[in-house]
Amino acid sequence: MHRKLIPLAALLCVAGAAQAQSSVTLSGTIDAYAGSIRMAGDAGRKSVINSGGMTTSWFGFSGTEDLGGGLKAGFALTSFIQVDNGTQGRFPNDTFFSRDANVSLSGGFGTVRLGRWMAPNFLPSVLANPIGDSFVFSPLILHKNVPLFNASGWQATTAADTGWSNQIAYSTPDFGGFKANIQYQFGELPGDNGKKNVGANFFYFGGPLLVTGYYERNQISNPGQGTYLGTTRDDWMLGAAYDFKFVKPYLTYGRSDVNLGTAAMVNLDKGKTLQVGVSAPVGAGKVLASYAMTDLSRSDLDRKTLTVGYDYNLSKRTDAYAMVMHDRITRQDSGTSFGVGIRHRF
Repeated sequence: MHRKLIPLAALLCVAGAAQAQSSVTLSGTIDAYAGSIRMAGDAGRKSVINSGGMTTSWFGFSGTEDLGGGLKAGFALTSFIQVDNGTQGRFPNDTFFSRDANVSLSGGFGTVRLGRWMAPNFLPSVLANPIGDSFVFSPLILHKNVPLFNASGWQATTAADTGWSNQIAYSTPDFGGFKANIQYQFGELPGDNGKKNVGANFFYFGGPLLVTGYYERNQISNPGQGTYLGTTRDDWMLGAAYDFKFVKPYLTYGRSDVNLGTAAMVNLDKGKTLQVGVSAPVGAGKVLASYAMTDLSRSDLDRKTLTVGYDYNLSKRTDAYAMVMHDRITRQDSGTSFGVGIRHRF
């Protein structure tokens, strides 16, 4: 009888070990391009070899551990990098793990994350435009997330970065193609009087149809601990796309309270941003086109940006692209940019 129990005990030990399986993955995207850049309001043109033409280059580690009973623990530590010169981060003084630095617990209830993670605005903006997360050539991303340090004084219409630090985020399970995230960023500022960022986003994937959107109420800047923005900024967007196979149209519309960057930090402007785009398979790649128009009502400023390009798949992980962009802002000299690059995922 005792001998029969030994194989059974061994089997139970193996099963217990299988339940506690864990994995760690090294992954990233390396993207570099050569081109000539002139944005609206720039004094002149510059020729560049730059990083992140289509996707901001990054690398990092992520992992999960099966805790049993349907529970999993996870983590993500990922950092941006500028591959043209090897500099860490997206800009000077960017935090090291500014893309992700979080720990999570997931199960049938969904996922809870603590730490630095995407802001509510990021994924809806990326998925609902054909040029994705390009901070160089995507008109929607440029209008919403990239300030211009030139004569135009253009300020990003989304106030608090594409990632939030010090946040707690809840992600729902998938309900027939519908998912949502609810996010709260603690201010962690002395005497902050409850200053915080709150927001949510949603996604519906129904076959060829995508519907998405987000809302943010921002009081704290990012990354790192951040500082008080000086005002409360509201920002929302709705977007959709439909894949007809031979062509995929995109549409977004959003509103925002835009700070003009005055010394008093109180001069708010109402912003309206409309974006239309399309992608179409041609050969081993896709033709991409996107047009965004932002109207700032109080300052009587309009910005109009059009990008057209082609993204060619060299393999499942590597693509080459060519993009041309024209950018206009009221009362500023317009600018035209172009670039050709390579993106590799690992």
